[in-house]
Amino acid sequence: MKRGKRYVEAAKTVDRSVLYDTADAIALVKKNASAKFDETVEVHIRTGCDGRHADQQIRGAVVLPHGTGKTVRILVFAKGPKADEAQAAGADFVGAEELIPKIQNEGWLDFDVVVATPDMMGIVGRLGRVLGPKGLMPNPKAGTVTMDVTKAINDIKAGKIEYRLDKSNIVHVPIGKASFDEKKLADNFQTLMDAIIKARPSTVKGAYLKSVTMASTMGPGIKLNVAKLVN
Repeated sequence: MKRGKRYVEAAKTVDRSVLYDTADAIALVKKNASAKFDETVEVHIRTGCDGRHADQQIRGAVVLPHGTGKTVRILVFAKGPKADEAQAAGADFVGAEELIPKIQNEGWLDFDVVVATPDMMGIVGRLGRVLGPKGLMPNPKAGTVTMDVTKAINDIKAGKIEYRLDKSNIVHVPIGKASFDEKKLADNFQTLMDAIIKARPSTVKGAYLKSVTMASTMGPGIKLNVAKLVN
């Protein structure tokens, strides 16, 4: 894969043989985020889970204390008073059956998170093929299938993020923007890691966290010292 000049220069600042402490990794990520836009700082956690087994799946959500720095567009599937509640709480889009063809046939996906009341899941289930692969399907574990739509919307706008295993048993999560100061990124990172460590399935044998890498959108990955994160 051909890399740009900026990436190659940034990569020279990272010692591949070193496992970095959190503070050093964050400082290096910020230094290497030199794109013309405010890059997102991402964490990639390779786990020892086997996602093919239901009892080794990791999925949940956590509210980052300083948010993600991103404006999140929320779609809520609800009817009646719950739809009114969603509007009042600041949902960007609220609807029911009428949104199904718009999403299915017209490819409308101008939203980042989908929340649904439990009674709407029969309808939302029809969108599984569209929303599922994009990680947008509402899920009770993530708090996005709920009757308390106000709390769901407030949490998401406050910086709630979902985490889940991908097919390679890796969790990919944003923890903020490169413009955040180091303390905010460190707080967000620690909050995420606490949640991931707590979510360890009891059936996982051997190492749970195999590697943790931090990077900005356009920057090189920086490996962290996992042993220090677990203690």
